[in-house]
Amino acid sequence: MTEAAEIGTRAAKNELHDAFAQVGKALANGHRIELLDLLAQGERSVEALASRAEISVALASAHLQALRRAGLVAARRDGNRILHRLADDDVYALLASLRTVASRLGEAERAAARFLGAPQEAVSRAELVARVRAGEAVVVDLRPADEFDAGHIAGALSIPLPELEARLAELPPDVEVVAYCRGPYCAMSPQGVALLERAGRRARRLEDGYPEWRLAGLPVESGGAR
Repeated sequence: MTEAAEIGTRAAKNELHDAFAQVGKALANGHRIELLDLLAQGERSVEALASRAEISVALASAHLQALRRAGLVAARRDGNRILHRLADDDVYALLASLRTVASRLGEAERAAARFLGAPQEAVSRAELVARVRAGEAVVVDLRPADEFDAGHIAGALSIPLPELEARLAELPPDVEVVAYCRGPYCAMSPQGVALLERAGRRARRLEDGYPEWRLAGLPVESGGAR
């Protein structure tokens, strides 16, 4: 049968839907979801991803191959290293949509509550912009330093969560601290806010994280002093 004759046939329709399903198959693993979340923070080698996800390099490599076959991850050579990244911004939008749909499941809701703890008041992106411009808030990035260097909210201070308690004196005492990390399902911000509140500081978390801020077209920077 010619290509023209294939138009509108059941076989062609099945082939199309099977192609769509390849993306779903690539996402059908929790480690791959976490790798996509990590890659949304910036390019990473397989070794760095394996370390951050607490899995073996061999397993991380296998998952990355599956994500690349599905068109979700791209790679480039940097000297002796291969650096991986999200194929484009649509991939993170897909990840965000997946989380939104999955949040309807009772299992996902319960798991999120166990991981993130009790709900905390959050600051919207628009409110944060206004408060920073008015000098009423300081923004703290609680992610690891390499993620901050890859990209961060413009003007944010880098204080990785494990260093926060020891570096409280670096934060101005008379303004609110707004903490952020990787996204809405990242536990660093809730933990950081709880620590700040125990220390008597006014603190809230950003409603989501760095990827959402960047995709909203708000000011970002890379590198810079920590």
